[in-house]
Amino acid sequence: MIARDQIIQALHERHACKVFDANKKIADDDFALILEAARLSPSSFGFEPWQFIVVQTPALRERLKQHAWGAPLKLDTASHFVLCLAMKAPLLDPHGDYIPRFMREVQHHPEAIAQQRLGFYTQFQQSDFDLTDERKVFDWACKQCYLPLANMMTVAAMRGIDSCPIEGFKQRETDALLAEQFGVNLHHYGLAYMVAFGYRSQAPQAKTRRPLSDIVQWK
Repeated sequence: MIARDQIIQALHERHACKVFDANKKIADDDFALILEAARLSPSSFGFEPWQFIVVQTPALRERLKQHAWGAPLKLDTASHFVLCLAMKAPLLDPHGDYIPRFMREVQHHPEAIAQQRLGFYTQFQQSDFDLTDERKVFDWACKQCYLPLANMMTVAAMRGIDSCPIEGFKQRETDALLAEQFGVNLHHYGLAYMVAFGYRSQAPQAKTRRPLSDIVQWK
């Protein structure tokens, strides 16, 4: 197991890196590990409502700058740049094609178990979490997408790799660009976030956080 001190050190070292050293590239096996951390992440019902696009082509990175005001310096300097797409309501509809097929082909549930879980999921959508319109379903899927984001950034930090999560973009315009330039089906997916990976060009400021006693209650 990884030593406690190593974990704490990595978490202290991790920061939202604004500018990377453009001359330093992440090794293929290290970046594969980061992506594997995303793949193995948990999600509600285990439905994995995400897709990832790794953008390495300079021309495509340049196009992303048009509507991503929080990304230009990262797009210019990051070793690897990732877009996370969240599934929309048509894919996450319990009565659609994707979810029942996912239960059979990916989760390998027997038909009786799949039908039982489908009933639970239908109730969850309709009443438990009130996922009763397309925006609510998309926002719920985006929440799931932040689990692999955290895992990717934490694993990167434990390998001495820096990162920066990015929500600084115009969603409607960027989605349209993804449809035009990346072939994204906007009926099925929308952009949840961007995240850049690389190596810092300068030392960050010391991390500031509230003390544990301010954020945790024991009852």
